[in-house]
Amino acid sequence: MGVLDVITRISELIPEVRRPTQKHLSFKEKLKWTGLILVAFFALGLVPLYGLGGNAFEQFEFLSIILGASFGSILSLGIGPIVTSSIVLQLLAGSGLLPLDLTTHEGREKFQGLQKVGTYFFILFEAAIYVFMGGLTPNPALAGSPAYLEMQFILAFQLVLGGIVVVFMDEVVDKWGFGSGVSLFILAGVSQSLVIRLFSPLHPVTNPSAYVGAVPELLRSLASGDSTTAGLEFMAIFFTLVVFAMCVFGQAMKIEIPLSFGRVRGYSIRWPLNFLYTSNIPVILVSALMANLQLWARLMQNWGYPLLGTFVGNTPASGLVALLNPPNIAGAVLRGSLTPRDLLSAAVYLVVFLFGCLVFSVFWVQTSGMDAKSQAKQIMASGLQIPGFRRDPRILERILSRYIGPLTVMGGISIGVLAATADLLGALERGTGILLAVMIVYKLYEDIARQHMMDMHPMMRRFMEG
Repeated sequence: MGVLDVITRISELIPEVRRPTQKHLSFKEKLKWTGLILVAFFALGLVPLYGLGGNAFEQFEFLSIILGASFGSILSLGIGPIVTSSIVLQLLAGSGLLPLDLTTHEGREKFQGLQKVGTYFFILFEAAIYVFMGGLTPNPALAGSPAYLEMQFILAFQLVLGGIVVVFMDEVVDKWGFGSGVSLFILAGVSQSLVIRLFSPLHPVTNPSAYVGAVPELLRSLASGDSTTAGLEFMAIFFTLVVFAMCVFGQAMKIEIPLSFGRVRGYSIRWPLNFLYTSNIPVILVSALMANLQLWARLMQNWGYPLLGTFVGNTPASGLVALLNPPNIAGAVLRGSLTPRDLLSAAVYLVVFLFGCLVFSVFWVQTSGMDAKSQAKQIMASGLQIPGFRRDPRILERILSRYIGPLTVMGGISIGVLAATADLLGALERGTGILLAVMIVYKLYEDIARQHMMDMHPMMRRFMEG
């Protein structure tokens, strides 16, 4: 028995949320479970870690948005272990180091088993890293005493418990709710942060006369004649709306392949292939990879080995993390502070994000059953065929590959350029987060409209159709 078989056996022993017995869950049932998990997610984010000292959680702000985490609470790991496991396995599978045939059902089952075991491994690993490398530390008054080490283990245990809860909540949403738990938790975090960043009337500690929210700060700066601040806030709001519009436009672009039922004459449908074929998945994976890189750099600096770069406060100051930190090009131009270093950092960030989205887009198509061969099998199993062609899966696969391959590449590049450009133009709450939120909402809208239109209340149905 090989190592992969052993890991697959282990994955079968791990508890999981059972699937519903009925084939089709109603709209109300899915809405109920999605709502319950969302409420539980926000509630658990308010449960503080017992024994935690006074840590500077501002350093984890970007991580908390991308990883759906609430640092300082029992959900400090967020979806980090789930996404990290997916990233590692996709890189191994794409490089050929993982000997799995992902075009077969058996290969994909083994891949999912590996991902499940990998998720639990990274829960343990990340909990230990956060606590023992100084990311989340106990009360410093206990330092040097046996109680300090005990409290570190208590903190790590709480993080592991929260990570396992997130895994189960993700499975509940996947099997009983709308979309995926990973996307839902990212959407929840980004939406909460975006609303605060747009409309909060509170004042930051560093500048009591200003506002946290961009809209009240724009009105204040206009009233006081502060044209620079007004310009910065207006551009942030404007580019946020531009990212929103571009994302919706990209999602609406699609190729429709005409199909007909072989035994039913005169009846045909269209099989849609979206231009952004892999949706927001590449952005999630690349953003999570960069967020993890920042986390490791900060922890290594705290440990005394700044191999990935250094931070001054919450800002990357040198090394790889500084080079991959997106500068606000639009803001720098408006303030007259644009430097060659900013341009270099922007170019590197754009290239890395673009290349990363392209790679993960290709890997995701191969590992998630979205490739031409899997889609051809799905179409054939539905009794459909392309009019004018013989009913043969090989012919259908060849025709689909003409579209799926280019859409995978062009969609991955386009979503990478859009996400990176949004970050560089200074959109509110990181353009990456806004892009993810918009695409998740749009995807949920499409799924709900396609699967549950007839289950809805008449008023809700009119809203979705409108």
